[in-house]
Amino acid sequence: MPEAEAESRLAAQARLEPLSFEDLDAWADDDHAAAFRAFLRSCRALDASAAALRPARTPERRLEAVCRAALKNPSPSRAEARRFFEAHFQPFAVIPHTGQGFLTGYYEPEFLGSRTPDARYRVPLLARPDDLVTIPQGETLPGIDKGLQAARRTGRSYEPYPDRAAIEDGALGPLAKPIVYLREPGEAFIIHVQGSSRIRLTDGSVMRVAYAGRNGRPYTSIGRLLVQRGEMDLESMTLARLMGWLKDNPGPARELMRQNQSYIFFREAGELAPEDGPIGGAGFPLVPGRSLAVDRQLWAYGLPFWLEGELPFSLAKSEPLRRLMIAQDTGSAIVGPARGDFFFGSGEEAGIRAGLLRHATRFVVLQPKAQP
Repeated sequence: MPEAEAESRLAAQARLEPLSFEDLDAWADDDHAAAFRAFLRSCRALDASAAALRPARTPERRLEAVCRAALKNPSPSRAEARRFFEAHFQPFAVIPHTGQGFLTGYYEPEFLGSRTPDARYRVPLLARPDDLVTIPQGETLPGIDKGLQAARRTGRSYEPYPDRAAIEDGALGPLAKPIVYLREPGEAFIIHVQGSSRIRLTDGSVMRVAYAGRNGRPYTSIGRLLVQRGEMDLESMTLARLMGWLKDNPGPARELMRQNQSYIFFREAGELAPEDGPIGGAGFPLVPGRSLAVDRQLWAYGLPFWLEGELPFSLAKSEPLRRLMIAQDTGSAIVGPARGDFFFGSGEEAGIRAGLLRHATRFVVLQPKAQP
């Protein structure tokens, strides 16, 4: 997105209040070396001019200059890393014109699956169809509503891409090509929401699937719908409860999931090592506890954000969140200047914690200074 347009959008939604690092609660206590290692992933991608999976706001030249400085000393101590961030960035509190900062969590789920369907494994994850056209931010296509982010190519023209219900009913025809089959519709839905997964196959191997595109339709939170319908209350909702409800109520669950028109397509990510996180919107593996998903229309990948809030362990227990994270991902539901998604990692424990995080949080963006 052009810099002027992105600046205008940001200014329309929030003001940035300059701070000093002394204003950041417990700044000195964070592991800045861990944040620096995550930051280096963004810097290496910028240095290589690597294409993002889901393009965000174009990074400023100042950020590129800071990255060049970071790459000259890729293994600093904690103290050195802290001095680096303090020397090269200026903190600004992100103060929305309406509302407040809000943080949720996400993770890479792990489920059982099979490359071939049978009575147990019957729910497909689909590969990206050949007729799907992703519309870059700020652009439009003839005949396509500005609110849609993808279209279907039909000869020399375009039409809106089918929504979730239509795709599930067979609207893609032979273009629907499964890459793996799962046991439950709710499991597939969770993978759609998270954008990636580890799948343990019937032969004992592990398959990684990564985001490959979406139908461009708006995202709707089914958890929020369940709360609105009185099926659950927000305070006690967990991912386990949601998954249990979807499994125990197959008819209503199918109708509920179809309220989310957004549909995600996947690819097998054979390039990922077992220890790697899933691939984020910036195009490289995420770092648990340091990668942050942000609104890609407002922020560039690679920007550091200081967060102040709470990190839950359970419904009754949490710890203070005082942490430097790096913008390396995005999401359909992550909209707004002080809205983020905290990447917890992979597997069941990460999923439990991710499902508990939906807290008011203070967002401070570290803007790059001009380099000498």
